[in-house]
Amino acid sequence: MGSEWVEHRVHPALRRYVATAVGYRQEGLAPGVHRGLPSPHLTFVVTLDEPLVVAAHPDPQQAPGRYDGLVGGLHTRPALIVHPGRQVGLQLALTPLGARALLGVPAGALAGLDVAVPDLLGARGAELVDRVRAATDWPGRFAAVEQVLLRGAHPHAAPAPEVAEAWRLTTAAGGRLRVREVADRVGWSDRHLGERFRAETGLTPKAAARVVRFDRARRALAARAGAGRALDL
Repeated sequence: MGSEWVEHRVHPALRRYVATAVGYRQEGLAPGVHRGLPSPHLTFVVTLDEPLVVAAHPDPQQAPGRYDGLVGGLHTRPALIVHPGRQVGLQLALTPLGARALLGVPAGALAGLDVAVPDLLGARGAELVDRVRAATDWPGRFAAVEQVLLRGAHPHAAPAPEVAEAWRLTTAAGGRLRVREVADRVGWSDRHLGERFRAETGLTPKAAARVVRFDRARRALAARAGAGRALDL
């Protein structure tokens, strides 16, 4: 079995919007199903050889599909991805509040969905996928995705400051703040915060807090497994 994992520090202009950028290559695995778990980030993937085969989306009403490039919105159910024992691609973790700036839509428009990059970004998306797949090394692939995203970015497109602050509070506290406390801190009622927050991110404040807590727990378990320690839930 072969495995390669390349972390990339993105261009300074993208750091508000991209939490992580990685290249990955896994070969010699037993064919199986990979679970795309809930996370506080949107998923942006470009494969380098075979398409990404999504057997089940977080929204069960969305039909299975095959993608050379995919954007997945925030979700509370896993996506099921079938692989033949090999996975190769480039993946960005996008902040939901950066969706407007890089993708031209609020993250709420993508909630629970997986969308082909060209369908979302048009000709620019098709160019991005083609250039990433044509590059011959990781620096070239990361440069291609950054150049295309930066060229079409709208840095002044931003959600309401109250929504941005509510998201910051939720993630900074590890999902432990009550919705009432978040609403009080941004100066909105619980109901108004819930409506605006869901429209922007695709999740209610309560669901977002649950996803943040889940993600922290998952990462803690992964760190324990990587260190050879007991997986103590």
